[in-house]
Amino acid sequence: MELKEFGRIAGTDEAGRGPLCGPVVAAAVILTESQCDELLALGLADSKKLTSRKREALFDKMRVLGVLWRAQAASHERIDRMNILRASLWAMRRSLLKLPPLFDTVFVDGTFTVPDLPFRQLALPKADSLVPAVAAASVVAKVLRDRVMDALDALYPGYGLKKHKGYPTAAHRTALLSLGPSPVHRKSFSWRTPS
Repeated sequence: MELKEFGRIAGTDEAGRGPLCGPVVAAAVILTESQCDELLALGLADSKKLTSRKREALFDKMRVLGVLWRAQAASHERIDRMNILRASLWAMRRSLLKLPPLFDTVFVDGTFTVPDLPFRQLALPKADSLVPAVAAASVVAKVLRDRVMDALDALYPGYGLKKHKGYPTAAHRTALLSLGPSPVHRKSFSWRTPS
């Protein structure tokens, strides 16, 4: 696929669909050609394939380069109310609508397009590995969500949120069995270990 045929691209992705607590965070990014080249040279890729240190370095470089990005969190309450997919798409939509309209096509990571979006868009599985603007959005979303989880760890000690970021690790499930859910745990998610 030749990306140039889509004109100027905005990419959107989210972080935090699988955790048992905290928000899901979506980001939308527009990269100029020179920004794209510099970030790719620094190792820009799907955030899941990068270390925390590498993500932070890329995020800092995006700020230095003046990369245009916006983000939106969907709270654990919104996730419980809407479901995780709809809350993720809601956050993507909000992040995209915050961008100045300096793009022709939106690439959405995954198999669903964003509802009620007044832009041409294309849902693409593994877009975070194929489209640099989506990879950049995945980095922004992951860095911002990790920072939120670090802050929540200080508010709700004992769950290990800083370490596992709310994902359903064995240690997290053990803490939940011992302490019960915190105010930021998603009530619609099953956190008990299957028997």
